[in-house]
Amino acid sequence: MRLSVIMPVYNREAYVGAALRSLLRQRDAADLDIIVIDDGSTDGSTDAVRAMMDEAPCIRLFRQENAGVTRARNSGLRQLRPETELVSFLDSDDISPAGRFEADVDLFRKNPSLELTYSRMMLVDRIDEETLEPTSDSNSITVRGIHLSAAIFSRRLVDRIGGFDEDFIQAEDTDFLLRSFEVGPRYLLPDTLALYYRRHPGNMTRQEDVQSREFLRAVYKSMKRRRADPSLRPIEGIFELKKLADWRFM
Repeated sequence: MRLSVIMPVYNREAYVGAALRSLLRQRDAADLDIIVIDDGSTDGSTDAVRAMMDEAPCIRLFRQENAGVTRARNSGLRQLRPETELVSFLDSDDISPAGRFEADVDLFRKNPSLELTYSRMMLVDRIDEETLEPTSDSNSITVRGIHLSAAIFSRRLVDRIGGFDEDFIQAEDTDFLLRSFEVGPRYLLPDTLALYYRRHPGNMTRQEDVQSREFLRAVYKSMKRRRADPSLRPIEGIFELKKLADWRFM
């Protein structure tokens, strides 16, 4: 199956190579198409991507002036090829665990009506750059949180949902996921570990005031949509927010 993975990049020279390697090691699990959208990086991010492209023609690089992650994600959606059957995402500082696609893509092969899988994520603060696994001294927690990389979408579901809401500075991923579940897709919640979310000083989500405001706005917009359209589904029993809220990195 053709799986397109969209990766926005902005000044992630130190991390993007590892993120791409974590995808490339899974090429046998799917017909992999990696769409990298460089959002106006001013460091060596694009050079790091290009250095891998000769040996990995499944990587496609597109550059744009800096416009923010939401517009970069939409740029990635516009680059989907007609033959793409499945769509996923990986941020340029995160890691896709070995075996992640083999496990979840097979669910789509076995069930042609499946539209979405939504798996677990592990938050970590140290990654071994050779093995692409958390180090033995890494702090970590595994949850079914709110993260695009935990999902694999069927192409028909992506077309049904539409693009990312460019009114969001952050939480565009939360809004996209809420809209995905609201339309009542056929979905599964596997116990697959879908990503290692790398915690580091440059994480955008450490801007806690912006993050909280945008997250609450995404939830409010979901409530408004569901009040206006009773056919939309409530989102219950999917995200483990309390478990995540009760735990903090040092």
